[in-house]
Amino acid sequence: MNEVAQICSDLIRFDTTNPGSGERPAAEHVAGLLSDAGIEPTVFESARNRTSVVARIPGDSPEALLIHGHLDVVPAEPADWQVHPFSGEVADGCVWGRGAVDMKGTLSMTLALVRDWARRGVRPKRDIVLAFLADEEATGEYGSRYAATRHRELFDGCTEAISESGGYSVQAPDARIYPVAVGERGTAWMKLTAHGVAGHGSRPPKDNAVAELCHALSRIASYQWPVRLTPGVAALIAGLADILGEKIDYDRLEEEAERLGQAGALFKAQIRNSANPTMLEAGYKVNVVPGTATAHVDGRFLPGYREEFLETIDRLLGPKVTREFVNIEDAPSAPLDAPFFGQLCDALVAEDPAARPVPYVMSGGTDAKSFADIGIKGYGFAPLMLSPELDYYGMFHGVDERVPVEGLEFGMRVLDRLLAS
Repeated sequence: MNEVAQICSDLIRFDTTNPGSGERPAAEHVAGLLSDAGIEPTVFESARNRTSVVARIPGDSPEALLIHGHLDVVPAEPADWQVHPFSGEVADGCVWGRGAVDMKGTLSMTLALVRDWARRGVRPKRDIVLAFLADEEATGEYGSRYAATRHRELFDGCTEAISESGGYSVQAPDARIYPVAVGERGTAWMKLTAHGVAGHGSRPPKDNAVAELCHALSRIASYQWPVRLTPGVAALIAGLADILGEKIDYDRLEEEAERLGQAGALFKAQIRNSANPTMLEAGYKVNVVPGTATAHVDGRFLPGYREEFLETIDRLLGPKVTREFVNIEDAPSAPLDAPFFGQLCDALVAEDPAARPVPYVMSGGTDAKSFADIGIKGYGFAPLMLSPELDYYGMFHGVDERVPVEGLEFGMRVLDRLLAS
């Protein structure tokens, strides 16, 4: 087994499920791999066993590039998988296990590359700051937020960053599309509370908190958010039209996204804000009307549309339901016209002549939000060549998550070309 596959397999075998027992063993393993390559790691904890690792590789320029990723993974039920999700088994040309795609495969590419640099005596074009972080699969409170605020000095000089959810291949009829993320939707996780009058369930209703909350949730769930084309998404759709050689109807973008399949999935969730009710709690006995009822809603808003999103939510809630934030993070964006974006695209094309890079906006969120707060422009760029039958989106938090060994090797070559050529 080559080094990148071995590192990926080893990392998967550390059960870093979040919530769980923490990232410490995996972080210590990463620190050891860096130390063996002559790279001095800084290891710190935000809470017991919530451990992150940061290291800096000197380059030829005072400006620095941050490469960050997370050590934690979402839960996995072994009974649902073909192989045990924490086995790190290598079969059918892939490394299998929870985190193979999200995102221990990417971490293994970075680790294998810098270890190869150490053996070859390669010096990058500019300082490279490596961050292997805890807690991305929750809010980042114990990982990227803690690192960016309590250890801000470790990121001195960093102007741009690259991380997950971009740079992977999407097969089109005559080309491979590579979305490079230039932004992501903001996060508004909210707890909703309705207050009413408690009483006997047999009496006529008076300010029934459960009913008021259900009405509000129904309004939210059925609301059709207007289409809002941000510059990144508009550029993506124009790029897809050019690559596919066909017109995309801007008046029917949802239907067009369905028609275009995997290519359409790149913009389907990125043309609107969204709000999904996810949790509901009220009452304790069937014949008692409770005085309060609560629910949680996962809200996401496009770059530049935070205020519109919140104003709409408040209107839909009505006067008898209040909201409070469980987590609120702005939608970061990075410039399309920056030379660095062009360098990311060029590195992909150099390793895959069939590559057609396009800008992209992520529907969810990453640790890029924390680093945007300290002025670092984040791009989604974890280069990976996938065979057409592998469903990249479906493997995120899904069963039988796996990453092709050849895809990891491709990603290493792209990163090497980007950072050291």
